[in-house]
Amino acid sequence: MSFEQSEFEVRCEWGEKGVLHLAPISDVIIIIDVLSFSTCVDIANSRGAIVFPYQWQDEAVKAFAQSINAEIAEKRGSVRYSLSPTSLLSVGEGTRLVLPSPNGSSLSLATAVTPTLTACLRNCRAVALAALNYGRRIAIIPAGEKWSDGSLRPSFEDFIGAGAVISHLKGNLSPEARSAVAAYLDVHQSLEHLIEQCGSGQELIERGFEQDVDLASKIDVSDCVPTLVDRAYVNHAR
Repeated sequence: MSFEQSEFEVRCEWGEKGVLHLAPISDVIIIIDVLSFSTCVDIANSRGAIVFPYQWQDEAVKAFAQSINAEIAEKRGSVRYSLSPTSLLSVGEGTRLVLPSPNGSSLSLATAVTPTLTACLRNCRAVALAALNYGRRIAIIPAGEKWSDGSLRPSFEDFIGAGAVISHLKGNLSPEARSAVAAYLDVHQSLEHLIEQCGSGQELIERGFEQDVDLASKIDVSDCVPTLVDRAYVNHAR
């Protein structure tokens, strides 16, 4: 099918439909959700925590967390761990954390048997280099956000995050992958400022989460490789 980009080794497509089209024909798939799922996982895994993606907050999440002896990350602004990267700076090694997210978690759980990594700006190089160990057919999935009706809102930060990862990959790039790299290279020198100005960044800053935006805007500062193993992200760089 034309939307599978199957004639190219490095592919890029948005959201859940992108996962469903590309995962079955790829050696590895990389989920990009810069603000904030992928950044949360990078920070938590870097500190030795184990992160269980979960689609979203509902009554079933409590039973799930109890069944695996894990804590639940609450909504942003909670006093303990949440979907705020800042809240995870103090997470302890060995912590088992369920991380509900409508974007990054949902996509992570949709990849089936395809090896799955998650990347952000912080670990873009480390994850790209790790992905090359799985094979040449690499799918990059910018998660995007959701409008109030549940439809996909392609986001600046995830497209740029995808380009940051792809810029470190080798192989024949699809036009979609090439455009992500071009976008990243065009803005990377002023990226921290631009993420503060983009819609998603402005939303978080207005809600008082400026430090989350700052943490997520750092480029190539982490060697963490969050890898989905038995439905949990662990750091395979450790």
